[in-house]
Amino acid sequence: MVPTYNRRERLKRALLSVFAQTSLPAEVTVIDDGSTDETGAMIRKEFPRINYCYQENSGVSAARNLGIQQSTGDWLAFLDSDDEWLPEKLANQKALLTANPDHKVCHTEESWIRNGVRVNAPPKYAKTGGWIFTHCLPLCAMSPSTVMIHRSVFEDIGLFDVDLPACEDYDLWLRITASYPVLLIEEPQIYKHGGHEDQLSGQHWGMDRFRINALQKIIDMGQLSAENQQAAVTMLLKKVAIYLNGVTKRGKTDEASYYQQLIKRYGFS
Repeated sequence: MVPTYNRRERLKRALLSVFAQTSLPAEVTVIDDGSTDETGAMIRKEFPRINYCYQENSGVSAARNLGIQQSTGDWLAFLDSDDEWLPEKLANQKALLTANPDHKVCHTEESWIRNGVRVNAPPKYAKTGGWIFTHCLPLCAMSPSTVMIHRSVFEDIGLFDVDLPACEDYDLWLRITASYPVLLIEEPQIYKHGGHEDQLSGQHWGMDRFRINALQKIIDMGQLSAENQQAAVTMLLKKVAIYLNGVTKRGKTDEASYYQQLIKRYGFS
């Protein structure tokens, strides 16, 4: 499933990587989040087998959620429209999941491309498998373009949070990894492209404020194990303290007051 917004040429590259898979998907769904660059015309001409869905611009979370709802298979694989799958990606994940039938989530390592140049990902982005909730607390520890997830997981923990303009994947991984172990393919299975102007991470300042919201949400649900709950509260307080220092320096008194109240609330939880 591929969400997209005004990325016609990058989308074409992504879709070519889907149809180059040694194990082809049963269906391919593209959710066009209100593009104005003739994305629909390109798909109808060059990829007529694709299930193409158009929605008014509502954000990537709403697009992915619609894709989940429109897809019919039990297993769902995601691909951001600026990334590429390597040819064996789906085959390797299917094989690993078949060998581990008790698992419902699988992700992979990735190769980073920045402005067309291969670069080494910082060590903090190294992937891991198993029960990885605490590993997911500092930052987004899984990439949407690498994951394969059984539909029942979404029925259990819910869809992407449409109220989060960014870090919506961070929020989802917290909810998933609190309840499910994940499999990892340690060899890169995708090219993760970055450095271009329309990345979500470059459109919002203070990304940690969205992670703080996600942490609050999962803590307040009260469904974490005692160990995970304490780890989440500790990370929340750490992120709040750093963010509070930043808004205080910028003289944002109302925002600073809000985060001071968060420290008081969760510091005694």
